[in-house]
Amino acid sequence: MKALCVSDMIDPLVYSDSIKQRFADIDVVFSAGDLPLEYLEFIVSSLNKPLFFIFGNHNLNQFYYYKNSVFEKFSTTAAKRNIPGMGTVYAGGRVIREGNMLIAGLGGSMRYNSGGNQYSNFEMNIRILGLLPRLLFNRIRYGRALDVLLTHAPPYGIHDGKDLCHRGFRAFIWFMKVFKPKYLIHGHIHLYDLAEKRKTVYHKTMVVNAYSHFVIDIEVKL
Repeated sequence: MKALCVSDMIDPLVYSDSIKQRFADIDVVFSAGDLPLEYLEFIVSSLNKPLFFIFGNHNLNQFYYYKNSVFEKFSTTAAKRNIPGMGTVYAGGRVIREGNMLIAGLGGSMRYNSGGNQYSNFEMNIRILGLLPRLLFNRIRYGRALDVLLTHAPPYGIHDGKDLCHRGFRAFIWFMKVFKPKYLIHGHIHLYDLAEKRKTVYHKTMVVNAYSHFVIDIEVKL
């Protein structure tokens, strides 16, 4: 299964008339934040493949439509509210099953000012606790808790920066140790040299920086 991962930058190779030809073999799309929902609508309508997204710490104009806890838990698409993001699936604060793939999303960055969708490490741990019942159910029902954790910020010490804004969450390190997702796909960290390292293996998890766009092969258990 091939996944198109995007974040942080409207990539002209994606936002193009040739998107269908260039990404004809894509099976699923993951957006790791800081992208306009209109861009995601273009991708999902062009490729006609499932697209899962979270919000970062920018481009938050529609964030508060999705932030409502009831919407997070029980709504699957923006079409149910007639708001931007038609055809996409919001993964923030949720655990979702798509076919045989188990996906969870935790958007936002480390708290560095009074902006929206920012959290302390303690607050991120609390958000993870909210996912715990479904993760444990998955482990019992499917033999694993999760396949893909979609985040905006990276884990602490992996692909992150030294400043508070771009520092990763220690909570994600704990998450990977305990729940062992096969993939953690994040954004937030801009790569000014696209030859920079995008993938790092931590324990049993492949950590992937989705900046701009990046295609990965995903293995999913049947």
